[in-house]
Amino acid sequence: MIRRLFAAFAFAFVAAAPVAAQIAPPSIAARSWLLLDATTGQILASHEPDMKVEPASLTKLMTAHLVFKALEEKRLGLEQRPMVSTAAYKAIGSRMFVDPAKPATVEELVNGMIVQSGNDASIVLAEAVAGTEDAFAQQMNAEAQRLGMRSTQFRNSTGLPDPQHYTTAQDLSLLAMRLIIDHPQFYPLYSKREYSYNNIKQPNRNRLLAIDPSVDGLKTGHTEAAGYCLIASARREQPGAGFSRRLISVVLGTTSETSRAIESQKLLNYGFQNFDSVRLYAKDQPAGNYEVWKGKANTVAGGFDGEVLVTVPRGQADKVKAEIERVQPLVAPIAQGQRIGTLRVKLDDRLIVERPLLAATAIEPAGWIGRTWDSVRLMFAK
Repeated sequence: MIRRLFAAFAFAFVAAAPVAAQIAPPSIAARSWLLLDATTGQILASHEPDMKVEPASLTKLMTAHLVFKALEEKRLGLEQRPMVSTAAYKAIGSRMFVDPAKPATVEELVNGMIVQSGNDASIVLAEAVAGTEDAFAQQMNAEAQRLGMRSTQFRNSTGLPDPQHYTTAQDLSLLAMRLIIDHPQFYPLYSKREYSYNNIKQPNRNRLLAIDPSVDGLKTGHTEAAGYCLIASARREQPGAGFSRRLISVVLGTTSETSRAIESQKLLNYGFQNFDSVRLYAKDQPAGNYEVWKGKANTVAGGFDGEVLVTVPRGQADKVKAEIERVQPLVAPIAQGQRIGTLRVKLDDRLIVERPLLAATAIEPAGWIGRTWDSVRLMFAK
C-alpha cells in the first residue's frame, strides 16, 4: 500500500529582473541541438535531441572518460609512455604528431587528444587501456549503456566516419555532464587555449574559450557528414542565489566553425538569462520523519543524497511545489540510505524533477514482542 503525504513548499526567489514566464528559445541553425542545466540535470530546450548523428571528434569525450577512469583506478599512469602503433602513427585527420621513436607520455597524449583533438593520441591511449582500439570500442559501448546512452554506438576512439558509429544530442549531453562530475581533477584540461608538442603549437578549436570567460570546455568535432559540432559548457553565478549554475549546450551539424560558436553562445545565453535554479533542500537537510513498523525506533528521518535544486523559468520560483510519496508500510529492518519514498517537484502541476527519499539512519528490527504487536496492528491499518 502506498500512502501519499503532500508537503507543498512555496519558494520565493528574487530574480534579477521580472520577465515573462516562458520565452521561446532562439532560432538555432543546426540539425540537432540541446541545452542542459548540469546543476539540476534538466533539459531546458532542444530540437531533434534523439536524431542519430555522426559525432565526429565529440567521440573523444567517451575516450577521455575511459582514460580518466583508468588513471583514477591506477591502471594507467601519467608518466607512462605507451608504444605508438602503426595505426596510430598513420592516423588521418587531426593529429598531435606522435613519434614512434620517442613515445609521448600519457599526460602529453591526454593533452594532445583534448586540446589538439589528435586522432593519433586517441588511438595510442585506447590501445594503452584496452590492448586494441577494437577492444576499447567495446568498452566504450559498455560504458555508454551503463551511463544510459541508449541511442549510441561506437566503432572507434576518434570519431572517424563509420556507418555504425553514431549518437544523439541527448546522449552526448549526458556524457558531457558525467565527464564533468566524475572527473573534476581532469576537467580543467578542457579550458586550455593551446598546447604544444614536438615544437608544434596547436590551438583549441573551441572558439568560445576566447570569447566567453564563463566557458571552460568541452569539445569540437567536424567531418563532412557531421558538419561542424560543438559541446560547450559554461558556469556562471546566479545573482542573489549564493551558488553558481553550469549549463551544457550541444550543437550538431552547423555549416562552419564560426556558426557552431555563435549558435552555442546563443543557447548558453538563453539558458542563463531566462531560467533560475531554486534550492529546495540543502545538503544533509532533513526531509521529515516517517513512521516505521516492527523497528526498535518508531520513526526514521528522511533525506537526500545531496542538495536538491530545480531549474524553472525566471519569475516562476514561487510556483514550485514539492510532494513526497513514501513507501507505506515502512517495515524494519531499514538500511541507511535505503529508498523510503520519492520526492516529486512540480511547476503548475507539471512534473519537472523526481528524487529518491532516503533513510538517514539504519533502523534495526524490534524484538519478538514488538514485531508481533506491530503485525497485529498492521492487520487493521488502512
